[in-house]
Parts: sequence; C-alpha cells; structure tokens
Amino acid sequence: MFVVIFKTEVAQLDAEYSQMAQQLRQKALEQYGCLKFESFQENTQEIALSYWADLESIRRWRQDSEHQIAQKFGRERWYQTYSVEICEVLRQYHSSQPK
Repeated sequence: MFVVIFKTEVAQLDAEYSQMAQQLRQKALEQYGCLKFESFQENTQEIALSYWADLESIRRWRQDSEHQIAQKFGRERWYQTYSVEICEVLRQYHSSQPK
C-alpha cells in the first residue's frame, strides 16, 4: 500500500476550492482506486493523506484531466507553497480502547 502526503501553505481558499476538493475526493475513491482519504487543516497549513493499493493508480489519478485543472488552480490561486510525498506503507497497525 502507498500513501500520498500532500502538504500546503494556503494562500486563499474559496467556495470553488471546497466544491472541487469534495468532488475530486469522491472521484479518486470511486473511479481511481483510492482506498482512503483524510485531510486536516490548522490555520494556513493543510495536509491531505490518500491511500492507494499501487503506484499505477496514483499515476492515473495524477493524469486525470479534472485533477490537472485543480492542480493548475492550486498553483495559481489557492496555495502559497505545496509539497507531495509518495511513501510505501511497510506496516500498519492500530489500537482502540475497550468501552
């Protein structure tokens, strides 16, 4: 399994950003094999984690035409800076407290 870590310093978000982000999240999950998507924001910092079964799915998602438009808008309007890291998950475990 792989995780794409997207980090950004937000310049300006608007209603179009929120709508596009939600639409693209659903598209990644439903059409491109994204296994899980999480995002977190604090002040002007945002981080999004998307989990994928293989690198080919990530490559196809990156080349999606609608996703490429969103990337262009991000560079031009929404993000001051951003970075992308693709990592392989070697082990995964979790714990929950009994109730």
